[in-house]
Amino acid sequence: MADLSNPLLEDLVNDAVKFHGHLGPFLILGLKAGLFANETLGKDYFETRVIVETEDTPPCSCVVDGLQFTTGCTMGKGNIELKKGHSLHLLFTKGNKTLKLSLKDTILRSLKDTYSHEDRTETALKISKRPIQELFDIVMK
Repeated sequence: MADLSNPLLEDLVNDAVKFHGHLGPFLILGLKAGLFANETLGKDYFETRVIVETEDTPPCSCVVDGLQFTTGCTMGKGNIELKKGHSLHLLFTKGNKTLKLSLKDTILRSLKDTYSHEDRTETALKISKRPIQELFDIVMK
């Protein structure tokens, strides 16, 4: 999801926005993290689990919709769990493999300073073009 000029990725973002209701940076972070987990662990709607540790209110909790949209993990199936925290940590598991993504503190601080709808949209588009390694610390086991 590095380039929104790719029609498939543009379609994915547009469909996710329809699902979520608006374009924002945490939705994009969820989409990017979910796509990365799919690539790394293999997509499986039932065997993949994700634990999301973040604030349990928007905008931070919006990451959950991006994750549900890309991974197929859902609150209804019970294979996505939201734990209250102050940063953003994502723990994906599938079989005996784990993938942990922790949003870099500098990114989180910059996102908490985006207030207006226009700022959130512009920031979301900028984040969509950044490599996942610039946004998250990544640990694979």
